[in-house]
Amino acid sequence: MFRRTPRLFAATLAVAALALGACAQSEPDDDAPATGAPAAAFPATVGKLTLEKRPEKIVSLAPTATEMLFAIGAGGQVTAADDQSNFPPEAPRSDLSAFSPNAESIAGKSPDLVVLSDDRNKIVDQLTTLKIPVLLTPAAVTLDDTYRQLTDLGTLTGHATEAADVVRRMKDDITKLTADLPKRSEKLTYFHELGPELYTATSKTFIGSIYALAGLENIADASDADGRNGGYPQLSQESIVKANPDLVFLADTKCCKQTAETVKARPGWAGVTAVRNNQVVALDDDVASRWGPRVVDLLRAVVDAVAKVPA
Repeated sequence: MFRRTPRLFAATLAVAALALGACAQSEPDDDAPATGAPAAAFPATVGKLTLEKRPEKIVSLAPTATEMLFAIGAGGQVTAADDQSNFPPEAPRSDLSAFSPNAESIAGKSPDLVVLSDDRNKIVDQLTTLKIPVLLTPAAVTLDDTYRQLTDLGTLTGHATEAADVVRRMKDDITKLTADLPKRSEKLTYFHELGPELYTATSKTFIGSIYALAGLENIADASDADGRNGGYPQLSQESIVKANPDLVFLADTKCCKQTAETVKARPGWAGVTAVRNNQVVALDDDVASRWGPRVVDLLRAVVDAVAKVPA
């Protein structure tokens, strides 16, 4: 959902809803615990928020939160999602905006829980004044943040066991994906493109941490060594060509129609190693900009690309 600027990227990073998270909507008997699983405990508390009973009318104003809720089996409790929540397909997408949240419109959905990733327009205070419970799930900085948010959502929705299962599968998948990476005398370098304006993400960001799992070196790190750009610097054509990355990952294929061909056509890029060796990788914008379960899909795409580069 993030688009062209570091501000929007940080707000929606957006980045993962995974194939692992592509769970179908819960069955109508959601109240029944899984076989052998303990009944959900209520009241349930996460931080300062306590819910006396299981929420049945959840409004999700964050695509990543929507993906997480469906992944843990709470999809049947989500009655409205924001206008950018396009995964899974059965999510109840509405005209509610996460970028310009309106308290009256949200309250009109009569929610017993609202999940947000950003406190825009001081919406948390507005909803709290209306006695509407709110859980803020900000953009993850580490994978542990992702795991924590899945766990918190599981606790508050009555799906703690399912959430624990999702976290365990994610960890297992990540371990398997990184276990057999080829050994190299030097790290491969990469450029992750957020938009054709050449904004990118450094290793200090969530997205950068995923590439680090694959043993890659980020050409953008030196450009934001002091952190002045919040981990999302804008590089120049010249600096990227000079850095000559081994791999280029495009997270702007859907929003901005970028392809290996459009990259090759840029001034000076035809000689870049990634372009010359057909190592420009097209990513799904949404998968590459959310921090939910599909982050496993993102890592898989990165690992597959790395495996194709001769050691």
